[in-house]
Amino acid sequence: MKQDQHAMGIPVAAQNQSVVTGEFSTGLCDCFSDCSLCCLTCWCPCITFGRIAEIVDRGSSSCGVSGALYALLMGLTGCQWIYSCTYRSKLKAQLGMPENSCGDCCTHFWCEACSLCQEYRELQHRGYDLALGWQGNAEKQNQGMMAPSMPGGMTR
Repeated sequence: MKQDQHAMGIPVAAQNQSVVTGEFSTGLCDCFSDCSLCCLTCWCPCITFGRIAEIVDRGSSSCGVSGALYALLMGLTGCQWIYSCTYRSKLKAQLGMPENSCGDCCTHFWCEACSLCQEYRELQHRGYDLALGWQGNAEKQNQGMMAPSMPGGMTR
C-alpha cells in the first residue's frame, strides 16, 4: 500500500494518516485561523490559486502559469471563479469528497477568497507544504525516506 501511495506522489505525512473522506477539515469561514494565508489570498489570490493548482495537477502545471492565467481571467473578465471552481471539483474528487458542482460554483462565486483559503488549508492538513510546490513536496518526501548518513572512516 505504501509503495502505491509513494508512486502516486502522496506525501509522507498524508501516508501516515488514515484517509478521511467526507467534508473539508476546516470550515469555509475559518479564514482567520491563518492570518498570513488570509492576507495573501485577499491581496494576491493568483498566488494562492497557483499553489493549489500545482498540487492538484500533481506538477503538470506550474504555480506561475496557473496563477498568471487566473490573474488574466480576473483582470479581463472577472470570471476567474469559474476556473478556480474546476480545481475545487478536481481536489474533492482526488480526496474522495462528495461532489456538489452547483454548491461549489456558488461557493466560488460568492466567496472566492474563503474558498481558496479552505482548499489551501485542506491540502496543508493532508501534509502538503504548498509554498514548496509539487517538486519540493516530492523532494521532501524522498528525503524523509532516505537512510541517515554515517560519518566516513574510523575515528577515535
